[in-house]
Amino acid sequence: MRYCFPTIFAILFLSALPTVQSQDYRTALGLRLGAPHCISLKHFTSNAGAIEVFAGYRYRGRKDTWFNLGGLYEHHFPITGAPGLKWYVGGGAAVLLWDYVDNRPPAGYARTTVSLLGALGLDFKFPKAPINLSLDWVPIVFLGYVGPYFGGGYGAISVRYTFN
Repeated sequence: MRYCFPTIFAILFLSALPTVQSQDYRTALGLRLGAPHCISLKHFTSNAGAIEVFAGYRYRGRKDTWFNLGGLYEHHFPITGAPGLKWYVGGGAAVLLWDYVDNRPPAGYARTTVSLLGALGLDFKFPKAPINLSLDWVPIVFLGYVGPYFGGGYGAISVRYTFN
C-alpha cells in the first residue's frame, strides 16, 4: 500500500510529459472547501505555472479557532484525452494564528505557527462556463507547534469563477 501513491504519481507525471498545452483560464477567484475553509485566488504566471493564495478561518467548538494565510506554487500538466482537465504538483507555505477558545492552551503550544505545504491535485475548467473546480491533497509540516508536526489529512475541493 505504501508504494501505491508514488506509483500513481509517477504514471500521471510521465503521461503528461509529451504534451504541452496552455491554461484554459488566467485567474480564478472562489472558495476552498476543506480543512480549513478558505477564500482562494489562483493566477497563472506562465502556461503551466500558477500561484494560489488563500486565507481562511476555522472554528472547532471548544477545541480551537485559527486563521490562516498561505500560498502555493503549482505546476500543471494536461491529461491527454481530457480537455480542460489537468493535474498539478506544488508547494508553498502558510502562517496560522490560532488559540484555544477557553484561552487555556497546553504548555508548550505556540499561538503562531509557520507551516510548509505540499500540493497534489486535479484542476478542471468547464469548456463553456467560467467555472473552475479543483480537488487536492495538501500535506503540511507545522513548525513551532510542539516541534515539527506532520498533518497528512489536509486538502480541499475548490470552486472558483474564472477570468481570462
